[in-house]
Amino acid sequence: MSEPILRAEGLWKSYGREPQRIEVLRGLGLEIARGETVAVVGDSGVGKSTLLHVLGGLDRPEAGRLQHRGRDVLGLDARARALFRNRVVGFVFQFHHLLPEFTALENVAMPLRVGRVPDPLRPAREILVRLGLEARLAHRPSALSGGEQQRVAIARALVGGPEILLADEPTGNLDPASGRRVFEVLRELQVERSFSLVLATHNERLAGGCDRILRLEDGCLSVLEGRARAWFFEGSGREGASGPVL
Repeated sequence: MSEPILRAEGLWKSYGREPQRIEVLRGLGLEIARGETVAVVGDSGVGKSTLLHVLGGLDRPEAGRLQHRGRDVLGLDARARALFRNRVVGFVFQFHHLLPEFTALENVAMPLRVGRVPDPLRPAREILVRLGLEARLAHRPSALSGGEQQRVAIARALVGGPEILLADEPTGNLDPASGRRVFEVLRELQVERSFSLVLATHNERLAGGCDRILRLEDGCLSVLEGRARAWFFEGSGREGASGPVL
């Protein structure tokens, strides 16, 4: 078996102090292969966003290891971690977080400008055209529909060619039709570009379109497949989930 592109081992993360301390991640382990799509499901507030933030280097766990192609991410200095976030990982959130004073083209080019990439507008324009937004390049976010705004956010996340895309409820703020189209676009681009996708979602249809479905509960991940996948969709009980994922 080839080396996973991202490996997390023994992640612990909590918030607050005793006696109100809440343990969100409790020795969690996870491996992500190159090019695979993994859905992380679970109740609201269980820690799905926290997990994505830790995997992407936006937040630090209190204990555990995080490796990208065998490299210790948590041991990197601040500059190296920033480079990891800028070049290795892309983020898509439920709320697009576009900069309102900039056009769609300028928003997408922003990560390349931060990374000092020459001619950042060219790749930004190319991916926006690929996402069907050729007529919206000069529009500011306020002039775009919700689905268009989220496609711009996806373009911004992917313009630098990340190896891993972390998507936190990327269709949660959209109507069903727009949400399906956004997910279809994500999957099409993934096939073309071979990046790994970790998707935190409540949407059963989206989760069902992924290679693996993992449930986050009590700070650990369990596998949903076969009978376990059926109970998630049909609500028929809790049988079938396996132990921690490594």
